[in-house]
Amino acid sequence: MLYTMVISSIDLKDGKVVQLKNGKDLILERNDADSLISDFDLYGEVAVIDLDAAMGHFNENGDTPNTALLKSLLRKGNVRTGGGIKTVKRAKELISLGAEKVILGSAVWATAEEQKKGIFLNVPFLEEMTAAIGKDRIIISVDAINGKIAVKGWTETICVGLIEGAKAAEKYASELLFTCVEKEGCMQGTDFEMAEELRKSVKCRVVIAGGVSTLNEVTDLEKLGCDVQLGMALYTGKIALKDAFINCLNWAKVNQTSNGLVPVIAQAVSGEVLMMGYANKQAFEKTFTEKKLTFWSRTRNVLWTKGEHSGHYLEVKKLRVDCDRDTVLATVIPHGGVCHTGAWTCFQTNADRPYSMEFLYEIISERFANPRPGSYTATLTDERVREKIKEEAEELTDEAETREDVIWEFADLFYFLSVLMYKEKVNWKDILDELDKRHKK
Repeated sequence: MLYTMVISSIDLKDGKVVQLKNGKDLILERNDADSLISDFDLYGEVAVIDLDAAMGHFNENGDTPNTALLKSLLRKGNVRTGGGIKTVKRAKELISLGAEKVILGSAVWATAEEQKKGIFLNVPFLEEMTAAIGKDRIIISVDAINGKIAVKGWTETICVGLIEGAKAAEKYASELLFTCVEKEGCMQGTDFEMAEELRKSVKCRVVIAGGVSTLNEVTDLEKLGCDVQLGMALYTGKIALKDAFINCLNWAKVNQTSNGLVPVIAQAVSGEVLMMGYANKQAFEKTFTEKKLTFWSRTRNVLWTKGEHSGHYLEVKKLRVDCDRDTVLATVIPHGGVCHTGAWTCFQTNADRPYSMEFLYEIISERFANPRPGSYTATLTDERVREKIKEEAEELTDEAETREDVIWEFADLFYFLSVLMYKEKVNWKDILDELDKRHKK
């Protein structure tokens, strides 16, 4: 789980992306959830909320009009999800499908009778939940209307105040999500005083949502020690995510310690560290605009986009900050060697890219896309590759006797499996996601 400062919201209703005013009135509706999450993930975490589930709109199979779409989004970024999560089974399912965290709402709070006795939380439910998925994966929603906790899709309030509820809930969550419901979707600013009081009352991470409509509000909340979840302001263009990301970096510290330059670590999607450089605000602007990693040259005092002369650029997939907001981790796809020496990374002397499952898959993809004379891979038909898998599996299980034999036959089988995966439009991430899903069930 990576640190982020601004969280983008994708609210789902009737199978579409929506924005509602005060949680009730439809303001806008879109059908481009896949495109949105691809754009949003560049800048930070994404909250995907099933509003139909929050309002109890389930069919006989336990699904909502958003179920298929929700499942398709969960592995497309650093995603947290919420809406109508009332059982441990449901939370575990969402985690297995790719959600990094789950947002718990109505089910967290005690019954009306228990509240009259001063009992705020559904403790058995929360204890079971933390035991099942861990406190670090739990976000508790402390949404409020006029200072009282709101439940059941914000259609009701309970007799628990925001601050007292938050203090009780903190024990069972890694963070609290506060939406000022009466400000939600109104684009008139959030309740800053209530946000400040909440921040002072708890020690865990606090995310503020509802009504935030200007970049100044985002940066003011960041200085307060709160992160921000944005919805309407993004969809209406009032706030640009690139501006929010840049402005929320800890420039005060950077200016004091690093001459106004933020260290940027470039990391391959596979996790391999490739290089490090430094960026100022202009460099980040260009990175977000061109989707190519850009730095500030300390020796030449100019902006430079990696690969602008060699062609070996770094395609940016996402940027994330560290806990102090003064260092950035850029996940990139390298197009060619990264180091000026010609090496694949700045931390090795080998010019060749390290072999990996992904690298093999890319080679196979290239062989089919641009067949070379004499390429064996390009000659493999669907029927032939299946025959070879059966043949190699038999050789591995029946004929391999020594360790060297096993390695040799495994390599053959691995290669043909990769070819079949390409032909079936399946990649290694799909396979690993499925194994991860089984592991987390």
